[in-house]
This record gives sequence, C-alpha cells and structure tokens, in this order.
Amino acid sequence: MASHGVARAIRAHTEEQRLRDLEKIKTYRDLENQIRSQLASGNHGLTLFHVTTKLLHLKPEYYTIWNVRRRCLLSGLLSRRSGGSSSLKASLSTSPNVTTRPSDNASLHSSSDAIPSDQRSPTVARSSAIPITSTATSNPPVYAQDQALDTENLESDSNVLQSELAFTVPLLLKFPKSYCIWSFRKWILSQVILRLPILIACKIWETELGLVSKMITKDRRNFHAWGYRRFVVANLESSKLQGKSMAEDEFLFTTKMIKLDLSNFSAWHNRTQLIPRLLDERGADDQMRVAFLDKELSFVREALNVGPEDQSLWFYHSFLISFFDDRNQQTIVPALTIEERTAYLTREIDDIKELLEDYPSIKRVHQGLLECSVVLNQLGQRVERDSGEFNDQETSLAKVRLLDSMRIGRWNDWKEMQRMESC
Repeated sequence: MASHGVARAIRAHTEEQRLRDLEKIKTYRDLENQIRSQLASGNHGLTLFHVTTKLLHLKPEYYTIWNVRRRCLLSGLLSRRSGGSSSLKASLSTSPNVTTRPSDNASLHSSSDAIPSDQRSPTVARSSAIPITSTATSNPPVYAQDQALDTENLESDSNVLQSELAFTVPLLLKFPKSYCIWSFRKWILSQVILRLPILIACKIWETELGLVSKMITKDRRNFHAWGYRRFVVANLESSKLQGKSMAEDEFLFTTKMIKLDLSNFSAWHNRTQLIPRLLDERGADDQMRVAFLDKELSFVREALNVGPEDQSLWFYHSFLISFFDDRNQQTIVPALTIEERTAYLTREIDDIKELLEDYPSIKRVHQGLLECSVVLNQLGQRVERDSGEFNDQETSLAKVRLLDSMRIGRWNDWKEMQRMESC
C-alpha cells in the first residue's frame, strides 16, 4: 500500500521488540484502569491529571482522555471565574501598565513553580509564561485582598494554559494529523480568551499563529494545520481580540507556500476563500477586478505549464473559470459582458489545446478543456472552431472517459446531467 506515492514496507519484529510492545500494552492498560478508578470515585484532582499526561503520551488519539483532562483543568487547576476576576480582567485589558515578557519560545518549557502547592501540574510553565502585572487604581472598587487573589488567579491561569499548549507541541510534532490534539488546542485557546486580559491573550494567539506557520512549513499539505490556521486567523481578526483584517497577509502567505510547492492543494484552497473578501476590502472597482483576474489566470497558467498533471492546479483553474459562468452569483467580475467572457474562455481553450499537443495522455488536461467548453456553451456562444481532435465537447468527454475508465459511471451521469440542463 502506498501513501502520497511512498510505499509502506512491512517490517518484521524481533523478539526484543515484541517484549517491549507487550510491556507498553501493560503500561497502557494499567494507566487506563487507574483513570477508570479515579473517575468512578468522582476524583478529578492532580493524580488523575498526571495519569492523563502519561496515557496521552502513549496514545494521543484517545479522545475521551482529552475530555477527562479538560474536566481536571476546570475542576482544580484553573481558577473558578467570578465577578471580581471579570472586572480585574477588564481593567488589565485597558491598563497601560500591563506588561508582557514572553520568552523566545514560550510553548516549549515547563515547570510547576507558578501554581499553588495544592494545584501544581507537571506541565505548568512559569519561566516561559507571560506574566500579568497592573498598578491601575482608577477602576471600579475592588477590595485589596480580593484584587490580590484575582491577580494571582489570572497569573496562575496564564501559566496553566500556556503549559497545556506546551504539553501538546511534542505530541503534534509526532502526530501532526491528530484531530484530538488540534481540538484540545482550540479549547485551550478559547479559555485564553475567556480568562486572560486581551493584551495577554493576543500575545498567546500570535504565538500560536507562528507555531502553525512552522507546522505548515514542515508539512506543506497538512490540511489539519491549514484548517487550524484559518481558525487562529479568524479569532485574531475578531472583536474578541480587538483584531483587524489579515486577508492581505494571508493571501501573500498562500503565494509564498504555492511557490515552494505547486501541489499545495491547501494553499490553493485558502486562496479561493480569500479572493472575494480581499477584493471587497480593497474596494476594487470593475477595472481592478478584471486586472486581478488576469493576473491570477496568468499565475495558474504558468504553473500548469510546469505541472499539467497536477489536480490542485486544475482545481484552482476551475475556480477561476467558474467566474465566467453567468449562473455564478459569487463572481468577482460581474461587469464582464458575454462577449468578454467568451473571449476569455476562447483564450483558455486555445492555451489548453497547446498543452494537449505536448501532453495528450493526461486526463486532467482534457477535463480542463471540457470544463471551459461547457461554460462557453452555457453562455450560448457555440463558436465554430478549426477542425481538430479536441474542438468539440463530445470529443473531449470521450477522451476523458477513455483515460478515466474506472470512473466511467461518473462521466455517463455527467453527460446525462448536461443533456438535461440543455433541454
């Protein structure tokens, strides 16, 4: 069996490896039994928390254990929120005396010095945490003792939350496509917004964006990391973090990642999500929109000349071609006339035919020609072209069916659907 073109070899285990595996299984079952016992007694304290740490190192895909860890955090390690803490959080968010001192890599160190002795966690970081200080005195009255307690709680929460983020980093490096780990990080970050001052929360979220950028660079097509990046960016842009649009920066990021790897499907997909919003935020008029479309068509055309067999490039090409379909209500160039759309499609058909001269056996090139022909016909512009093997929609479909015989049923259905739409 192969994954991304890499064959998976079957490795024979030695007797020593078999014994190590048996010991690992025994340890795993013992830890699981300890968790069951603690849950049965209703105990969500540090003992249970420590056991979840050990078990998740062995099996981070165990979703239930992540939920147990959440309950441990809410039951003891994180402070119980109150009206006083909310008012202090608000005062720290607006105070000019709030200071932050993140370390060079805040998510990679851990110690337990910052948590009271009855709530310490083996993963809680103090030296790497972002400290919280304030000398604001112009806020609604809060008793000094309560304020000191709330300040201590906020700092403790900051340390715990950042340490939990640090806890998942080595797990993510080993299991970069684990839904459970990414989901837990999302939950921790939601607690960051809920519990910490905005300035501190922003720092943590910005650090998270840097981390996910590194994850994407390490594995450019990790769609989990790309989806997580969209989640982080959306929150950084939100009013919860007093953010502003990052569409321009994210668009440049997709360009950078595409140039590193033309086959980066996730980067092309992110680009499709950004374009309509980007043009709206630029206040682009009809002329600017047409110029933008020309640039994008040229960009993907150059890429297709390099990798005509790459389906991610054709995915983006199809996305751009859809803007010429008058049934598309989300088109970015609504001012184009039918004649102008016809001219664009005709040029694309000619360019694809040139590709076919060099790559006549690549199915996706024929499919690209078929897509352009269908949109052209839907515009009511059945243009008579020079005679040739690829100048007719039926001919293109026949070629696709021949080269993609394993999906012959799909193309038969597609042909029937086109016939019904034309009636």
